[in-house]
Amino acid sequence: MLIGYNHNIEEQKELLFSILSKNSVLFEIIQNAQSLGLNNYYIGAGCVCQSVWNFQNELDLMYRISDVDFVYFDEDLAFERENNFIKQIEQKFNHLSVKIDVKNQARVHLWYKEYYGYELQAYNSVESAINTWPTTATSIGVKITDGKFIVYAPFGLNDMFGQIVRANKTQITKDTYLQKCKKWCSKWDTLKVIEW
Repeated sequence: MLIGYNHNIEEQKELLFSILSKNSVLFEIIQNAQSLGLNNYYIGAGCVCQSVWNFQNELDLMYRISDVDFVYFDEDLAFERENNFIKQIEQKFNHLSVKIDVKNQARVHLWYKEYYGYELQAYNSVESAINTWPTTATSIGVKITDGKFIVYAPFGLNDMFGQIVRANKTQITKDTYLQKCKKWCSKWDTLKVIEW
């Protein structure tokens, strides 16, 4: 059942918070991330979207969530600085049964070509990075700041609540998109895939 689909954005944000607060593993990270002293960060992508899909399909909310994306923006591009922050987060949440994928979005362009085979323009904020994430449904970041639930979703929340997989062609290639579609559809057979 597509709970939240075609609702207004405020209702969708309230529902998203309600769903994420039921995912005890993910919500602990969302709640406690603010204590790390970062201003420009989000927890996002698949772990948020897939929590919604799991809720809608009456599955365990951590079902098939392989990791939690923790993204932030720090203009200090030193590898050691990012590595120290990764270790700090891993230590803080090492009691949880999930891998946390921590990336300084200011550094992504330094290694992207070697990993993916083509250039990436440097991001100028964590939001500009989220703008390029592979699908409209997973282009999302959330955080709690001073008790307020913050959502950054450049394509809105309707595709996520509609279980619609649609390519965000800003950065992704067709092959990568098709691989994601195949992988996700093997986990959630209720997804509606929009052709490239």
